[in-house]
Amino acid sequence: MPTKTHIDTFGAVSLVGLALLLAINQVVIKVANDAFQPVFFAGARSAGAVFCILLWMKWRGVKLVLPRAVVPSALLIGIVFSVEFLLLFTALDLTTVSRASVIFYSMPLWLALSAHFLIPGDRLTPRKTLGLVLAFTGVAWAILDRSDGGEASLLGDLCALGAAMGWAATALLVKATPLRTVRPEVQLFYQVAVSAVVLLAVAPLFGPLFRDPHPIHYLALAFQIVVVVTFGFIFWLWLISIYPASGVASFSFLSPVLSVLLGWLLLDEKVGVSVLGALALVAAGIVLINRAPKVQVPQNV
Repeated sequence: MPTKTHIDTFGAVSLVGLALLLAINQVVIKVANDAFQPVFFAGARSAGAVFCILLWMKWRGVKLVLPRAVVPSALLIGIVFSVEFLLLFTALDLTTVSRASVIFYSMPLWLALSAHFLIPGDRLTPRKTLGLVLAFTGVAWAILDRSDGGEASLLGDLCALGAAMGWAATALLVKATPLRTVRPEVQLFYQVAVSAVVLLAVAPLFGPLFRDPHPIHYLALAFQIVVVVTFGFIFWLWLISIYPASGVASFSFLSPVLSVLLGWLLLDEKVGVSVLGALALVAAGIVLINRAPKVQVPQNV
């Protein structure tokens, strides 16, 4: 599929579905952290995903060999990926899903600002800036206004912020390095392969590897490996190779709002005016960010 200058209907529908998957993912990580030490959980997820991605690549006939010029970028993105998920899984162990989601999904701000300087043709226009502000305000309203009295941790919040910056860095590496010439499956393989080694190597430094696992927790690990990493991440990398980076990232603002809606549907949580107002702000922000630029028609002289 040729690259696009803006998010079209297919891209919008795909990104909304991916946002829903990522919203579910935050809850799954939080639940599974009761059974597995977070860094070990992240490493085990990457290790399992290595085999799933290899099977996928064999089925699709995708070769794993990288050009020599791409190897440094592949190793770097693997290290950044490791740090990102070490921080995210730790954040979800220390603080609430709501707080971690709000901070982690500030990623589009860091990506849009960085892309403005580093990626040609992905400029931060006044309209995009307004859209990002509206969307972030909506997420903050939906999540921070919930007085759930849950656990909160400054260290957890800082870990979530670091994870957001790590996520933005992986997107930049995909767009602004020789990795952009590599298929999404190959990009993801090197991310999970490097992170599996790094995370499992450092996991013992963070305490006992197992807490109190039950069958449901192993199902959560399998869901993470097969659905979230193998298929979800490949799809996200493919989308970001087709559409503008800041446009793809902007849809991540939907994930924490969808987390609130899932709480209402599945856990009978109350959804008030603040959530509905936040959804309106997020929708308005996405429209502003992704509205196709007007085509200038030459005037006859």
